[in-house]
Amino acid sequence: MDEAAILERLSETAAEHFDTPGLQLTADTVAADVPGWDSLAHIQFLMEVENAFKIRFKSSEVGSFANVGQLVNRLKTKLNG
Repeated sequence: MDEAAILERLSETAAEHFDTPGLQLTADTVAADVPGWDSLAHIQFLMEVENAFKIRFKSSEVGSFANVGQLVNRLKTKLNG
């Protein structure tokens, strides 16, 4: 799965999770850019991401993403081996 496809699926997941239709994430998006994205929502969102992509994050990875681009890179690694 390429970065564009991962970002598109992440945007769809985030739009639903944060109840923000049409939300488009970019590699530079940070939590502060999305209304309602606090620490609890972060954990819940990553759980939804795990389900959407059928992967699992290590507990050490959960708090390590500074922006969506880092999340995309980690997903790309997990999905493409």
